[in-house]
Amino acid sequence: MEIGIKVMVQDVLTGIEKLVSVAFSTFVAKAVGKEKIHLKPVTLLTEQDHVEHNLAAERRKVRLQHEETFNSLMKASSKFDDLIFDEEEGAVSTRGTSVQSIELVLPPHANHHGNTFGGQIMAWMETVATISASRLCRAHLFLKSVDMFKFRGPSTVGDRLVFTAIVNNTFQTCVEVGVRVEAFDCQEWTEGRGRHINSAFLIYNAADKENLITFPRIQPISKDDFRRYWGAIARKRIRLGRKYVISHKKEVPLSIHWDISKQASLSDSNVEALKKLAAKRGWELTSAVEKIKIYTLEEHDVLSVWVEKHVGSPAHLAYHLLSDFTKRPLWDPHFVSCEVIDWVSEDDQLYYITCPIVNDDKPKDVVVLVSRRKPLKDGNTYTVAVKSVMLPSVPPSPQYIRSEIICAGFLIHAIDSNSCIVSYFNHVSASILPYFAGNLGGWSKSIEETAASCIRFLENPPDDGFISTF
Repeated sequence: MEIGIKVMVQDVLTGIEKLVSVAFSTFVAKAVGKEKIHLKPVTLLTEQDHVEHNLAAERRKVRLQHEETFNSLMKASSKFDDLIFDEEEGAVSTRGTSVQSIELVLPPHANHHGNTFGGQIMAWMETVATISASRLCRAHLFLKSVDMFKFRGPSTVGDRLVFTAIVNNTFQTCVEVGVRVEAFDCQEWTEGRGRHINSAFLIYNAADKENLITFPRIQPISKDDFRRYWGAIARKRIRLGRKYVISHKKEVPLSIHWDISKQASLSDSNVEALKKLAAKRGWELTSAVEKIKIYTLEEHDVLSVWVEKHVGSPAHLAYHLLSDFTKRPLWDPHFVSCEVIDWVSEDDQLYYITCPIVNDDKPKDVVVLVSRRKPLKDGNTYTVAVKSVMLPSVPPSPQYIRSEIICAGFLIHAIDSNSCIVSYFNHVSASILPYFAGNLGGWSKSIEETAASCIRFLENPPDDGFISTF
């Protein structure tokens, strides 16, 4: 059974309540013999009960496929150690963060069966993890989240518990610490043969008086360093996917009304928003496959994705192919159709886009403004910016779910006369999340497959007379 736990704190003077933390614990009912105990289904009474029940099913699905997904990500990432491990200024080794602690299980630490309280083990694990993380920075640390406490086996009164913690990786303002717990009875202690009973990965933030502190980059050295480094990246991907798959968010309309009299300002703000998104700090590499790299950026509960592609095609040709959204369905399976509503100007067009069904829901549609810019005289970057707008002439249809594109688009940077780097950015909205979550979580390759399709399209464009204009 899954138990949801919510911790609140209340100010006794004002009566104001604040959410402290949320957790989900999985319990198994164990019989005396070998037979399994089958639990009665939960009775669902309210709409919220049904929502929580469905989300619990999604969490269970993610948990069950966690190990397979993690192993797949680790296998893929092991091929790219040389991508980011050149000597980086300010990067540090994690060797100095290794911490070991030993605790003796006494009667107050155990239940009436003599088994150690799980909460006691968790508290000891947090203590040793905090010490490990503190060796990376001289600031106040606080626990942000825990990536699955796994209870692999019991320990009893009289056991010695050995806790080993070390920093695995850092991600801008957070650091992941891995903790392993081994139990030894007297005989096992003599023989040096312990039982692996617990593992967990704890994520910390650090703060000064006002702001979160940015941790230094990690420089892996040994084979074990690389394993832990890539393991942390894989777990972060799975956490991202899990977080957005199991979140229950309603779309908050952010689209602006299209006004032809404000075309210039709307177009300029569209382009400026894309450039600001691309210039943000804190992008983290989550995947690298041949010509394709995928980065993510988390800001509070906002997720952004950056897909970088190396293309063997001139930048100006890639620009004209990608800025014509009627060609998007030729290479992007997330676009079923794309029709021009209004060719406002040479640089601005309005499109109506339909998208396929996802998660057994209705198909989605969206109305967007596409604003494109050629580089200035001294520049070599082409811009194609995309943002949702509202048009009275294209109201929402009952056959579709009207979606939202907050900020997205392409920045195309020329390398030489025959190649370029195409960077796709998307500030992900709740309605677009289903198309990204599986990939971020590691159980789908849709982004990589779409990026590869885009590269093939740009390097071998359709022969429709379009290329002759260049």
